[in-house]
Amino acid sequence: MIPAAEQTASDYLQDKPPAKRIIALSPHGVEMLFAIGAGESIVATTDYADYPAAAKNIPSIGGYYGVQIERVIELNPDLIVVWQSGNKIEDINQLRDLGFKLFNSDPKSLADVATDIELLGKLTGHLAKAKQVADDYRQQLADITLQNQMKPAVKVFYQLWSTPLMTVAKGSWIQNLIEVCHGENVFYDAASEYPQISIENVLLTGAEVILQSQDEGNILGINWADWPELPAVKNHHIYQFDADLLHRATPRAILGVNAVCEALDKVRN
Repeated sequence: MIPAAEQTASDYLQDKPPAKRIIALSPHGVEMLFAIGAGESIVATTDYADYPAAAKNIPSIGGYYGVQIERVIELNPDLIVVWQSGNKIEDINQLRDLGFKLFNSDPKSLADVATDIELLGKLTGHLAKAKQVADDYRQQLADITLQNQMKPAVKVFYQLWSTPLMTVAKGSWIQNLIEVCHGENVFYDAASEYPQISIENVLLTGAEVILQSQDEGNILGINWADWPELPAVKNHHIYQFDADLLHRATPRAILGVNAVCEALDKVRN
């Protein structure tokens, strides 16, 4: 675990100017920094940090396989935005031991996105813009939640991947989006956040809608038309989405929530 003292903006800023050389070790961290106007301060990122377009021009120094510590030392950042759930803990510990200042951005809920945006605003000297982005995000999230909380629940199966067949359960990021839209995740009580399941398991749920990412491998991995006994298949309620909007904890998560809610409304109509 990253010590709490390394996660607080006030501790970092004590007797220090705002960060001007930043390494962001997650796609969502990069996107948040650009959203608050701090994108030009990013000197390195990791693989798949591709939004906005300008992020593609920033050198990548790692990915799920690890971070090039030597490059970090060469770049000498005054802030490293790490991702405890996505970066190797050994890399995080080594960076801390080397004396670099770390901030852990690892949102677990939709509300956490706004909190991290404001903290990054403090760390980078972009607090005014960060507060504007966070407040706008919170208002949109509150509006969407209010609009959907009284609607009839819809039984949702989220197909995280096809081979092996995987879904999401309580504690997962996607569960947050399903709940806002008043969906009932048919695998909510599974033993892990991202359980592997079988087609037979899905057929027993009576799911009214199947949500998938637009990844070709995910869509083509299973031909759901072979199981018309499932209400979602029988009534043609299978929908695909941009995975980045659903899986990344950024201001664009609002677009993902809206897309999910629109799909569930099609089931209700």
